[in-house]
Amino acid sequence: MNIQDIRSYFPILHQEVNGNPLVYLDSAATSQKPVKVIEALDEYYREYNSNVHRGVHTLGTRATDGYEGAREKVRKFINAKHIQEIIFTRGTTTSLNTVAASYARANLKEGDEIVITYMEHHSNIIPWQQVAKSTGATLKYIPLQEDGTISLEDVRNTVSTNTKIVSVMQVSNVLGVINPIKEITKIAHENGAIMVVDGAQSTPHMNVDVQDLDCDFFALSGHKMCGPTGIGVLYGKKELLENMEPVEFGGEMIDFVDLYDSTWKELPWKFEGGTPIIAGAIGLGAAIDFLEEIGLDNIQAHEHKLAAYALNKMNEVEGMTIYGPKDASKKAGVVTFNIADVHPHDVATVLDAEGIAVRAGHHCAQPLMKWLKASATARASFYLYNSEDEIDKLVEGLVKTKEYFSDVF
Repeated sequence: MNIQDIRSYFPILHQEVNGNPLVYLDSAATSQKPVKVIEALDEYYREYNSNVHRGVHTLGTRATDGYEGAREKVRKFINAKHIQEIIFTRGTTTSLNTVAASYARANLKEGDEIVITYMEHHSNIIPWQQVAKSTGATLKYIPLQEDGTISLEDVRNTVSTNTKIVSVMQVSNVLGVINPIKEITKIAHENGAIMVVDGAQSTPHMNVDVQDLDCDFFALSGHKMCGPTGIGVLYGKKELLENMEPVEFGGEMIDFVDLYDSTWKELPWKFEGGTPIIAGAIGLGAAIDFLEEIGLDNIQAHEHKLAAYALNKMNEVEGMTIYGPKDASKKAGVVTFNIADVHPHDVATVLDAEGIAVRAGHHCAQPLMKWLKASATARASFYLYNSEDEIDKLVEGLVKTKEYFSDVF
């Protein structure tokens, strides 16, 4: 990968923030968008803005082709077996909530178990809490190893024949841990449970093959993979989706409406009530084209290299605590850290004055923060457009931050 060529595709990166060149290290929150995606959105709104599936006029046909063409791109991108298994949603949160509201509430009862981990994002915790409350099911947590990884032995000890759902993120948005989803899925299936995967942090950074993983549901967000905000995907095995009820009702998802009863369209449209996220889907399709041109293997290798470089450089800063695996090969391009006696929000504020964008807070993972014994952390996350020079600037900024607060106090 030629990093300068990659960066040239992202207009937002070529600016100054607070008098310094922008160093964007917050891609785990949202990625930046290449020209190809921006142009796809612009073209849709300028040239063929129309609703889909309803009209026979030229603009409507072109919009429908763009929307459904994006669905096929997603199918190939994650290697789903059937086009009907790809449902467009607002994002990972909506996708996970759909599984919880439609599948889980209909199939779980008192005495059943839902198994997740301490590292989950709130969007993969709260829906299951609500399902447990409404059905009487029990919510259980797989413990973490000292470095934040998952032991398959602990998975086997936590998942039982009473377990009906196992839901785990493929990559942690805090620790960068890459979880052994294929192996966890096998354990879930051996116990008669279904496997739900939060793929928000994995899909942008590595090849995902849902058939190889054999997961039952997989959720992803477009905005973390160079696509627009407000668009995501729920993949589900066809036989499961066919037996699930929609969670939103109205136009577009119906087959026939009578005065007192209605019937639904076939998959995938029965889960896409109302005017769908047309521009978002088209933009996501363009993002997939872009990522495939670069190559997910190339992106993952680049990020592993950046993570290893960052771990080495950041460990040289006195008072630095880095969370998660110390071996870069075991994690994605995320480094979460704290500096002794400096609040992470103060770290982020000083770095911003240097033009460096990092995330600070609990990262929508408060149970994990409690496990880490930290109220908050700072996080630098890397993507295909970041460079080792930018990590050097981050480290320089961290040294300045430490010196500044040492002088103040």
